[in-house]
Amino acid sequence: MTIDAWLLERLVCPATRTPLRYDAERQELVSEAGGVAYPVRDGVPVLLVEEARPLDVLPART
Repeated sequence: MTIDAWLLERLVCPATRTPLRYDAERQELVSEAGGVAYPVRDGVPVLLVEEARPLDVLPART
C-alpha cells in the first residue's frame, strides 16, 4: 500500500507543522523535525501525537 502523492504533499506533522516522509516498508509517516513516526493503518494516516513513536525506538514485528 502507498500514500497518494497529492495527499502526502499536504500532510504535515501535527506537532511541528513540517512535511512528512512516507516509509513504505514500515507503513509510517516520518517527521524528521519532530523525531517521530506516525503509523499508517489500512492506508489511513494516524496523525495523533499520542500514537507517534520516537524514531530511535523500532516497533516490534509480528
